This record gives sequence, C-alpha cells and structure tokens, in this order.
Amino acid sequence: MSTQAIKARANQAIWLFLGLLVAFSVGMPHLETVFHALFPKLARPVYLQTSFVDLLFSHIWLVVVSSVISVLIGVGVALFVTRPAGVAFRPLVETVVAICQTFPPVAVLAIAAPLIGMGSSPALIALVLYGLLPVVQSSIAGLTSVNPAVLEAAKGLGMSPFDRLRRVELPLALPVILAGIRISVTINIGTAAIASSVGAKTLGTPIIIGLSGFNTAYVIQGAIVVGLLAITTDMLFELLQQRLERSVNNTEKN
Repeated sequence: MSTQAIKARANQAIWLFLGLLVAFSVGMPHLETVFHALFPKLARPVYLQTSFVDLLFSHIWLVVVSSVISVLIGVGVALFVTRPAGVAFRPLVETVVAICQTFPPVAVLAIAAPLIGMGSSPALIALVLYGLLPVVQSSIAGLTSVNPAVLEAAKGLGMSPFDRLRRVELPLALPVILAGIRISVTINIGTAAIASSVGAKTLGTPIIIGLSGFNTAYVIQGAIVVGLLAITTDMLFELLQQRLERSVNNTEKN
C-alpha cells in the first residue's frame, strides 16, 4: 500500500470517528428505543438530565485547561533541568513528577475538594498533576536528543543561547515533546470523567449517576462518548506528529 493511500485511510478514519462523536453526542436522546430494547427493565434507559453536547464541551474545556497548564509547567521544568544551571536538579524533578503520577486522581480529588470546594477546581489540580509526567519526560528526552553538532554549528553562526533554544532546540525537539503531550491529553480525557464525582460537569456525569443508580445504560452512554473523544483526539495528535516529524527531517537534510 502506497504512502498516499495510507494517509488517505488515516484521514478517513479521523473523519469517521469525529462523525461518530458528533452523532452520538447530538443523537443520544434519539436512541431511547435502542437502549430500551437492550435494557427493558430500566424506566429511563437514556440519560436526559443534561445534553451530551453540553457535557462534551465542558469535558473538553476541563481537559484543554488542565493540559495547557501541564504543558507550560512540564516544558518549563524540562528547559530548566536541561540547562547547565539546572542539570543537578534533574533527578529530583523526575522523582517528583513520578510521585505525582502515582497518586490516584480520586485521592487527589478527595483531598482537594474539602479544601477548595466542589466543582472544576479540584479536578483541574488532579488532572494537572496526573498529566505532568509524560510531558516532562518527553520534553527532557526531546531536548537532550538534539545533535550536539547542530548546536555547535548554531553557536558558530553567532546565535545567542536564547536564539539557539528558540530556532534550533525547540523545533527539533518538538515531535518528541508532542508525543508526550499526546499521551498526557489522551490520559486526561479518560481521567476527567472521574471529576464528576466532585461536582464537575463532564462526560463522566452519566457514568457516575449510572453507577450510583445501578443504571448500566447511563454508564455505557458516557463511556461511548468518552472513548470516541479519546480516539479522535489521539488520531489528530498522530497526524500532527507525523507532519512535524516530516518537517524536522526536511530541516535536518537541508
């Protein structure tokens, strides 16, 4: 199969999953007959308290905000520990972000909610902490993998350290950094569903209500939309990552 054919199929798959995401989010109320047939004992087989479209946008907002914060902190920390002044702190930073990953999000929510209140705020804290490790690790790996000869050449051209970072290091490290961001965002899409347990409005709301009310249909409906959102987002990141890698390869050849 040719490269063009593979690209065409990848694009078709993205549009397919995006279409399914929109269709299920918008059309879930119209699937009452289907879920009633699957779960005849349930009086309310479809979650109707809040529109799935509203839940989807709230979920995306929570993931985007937490991911932006994680990226800013993660890349900033990686830049610090890959500079001469911060190399000694690298083991400490890697240990701290690894510890953040070991804390279950539910535990972070349970601690944060009584302190700062219910809603999105404790959820943001949990998601930021949970999303740091992939970003920090990939950022450090990307920045340290830049060919020293390229940096020496840039230095020989009279570039300042800031110019070398902006025009050489970051562009070359970006595909690797993006791989970590991709993992972080995809993980947080699933983890954000737990935030509904502290009152945040996400796609986890029908899942939490379904679990507490023994309504399997609600759980399935929420899980379907969360899954489709995660798959679509991951495929979009993969497409962007491939384009960045081609751009970097072309730059290195030139």
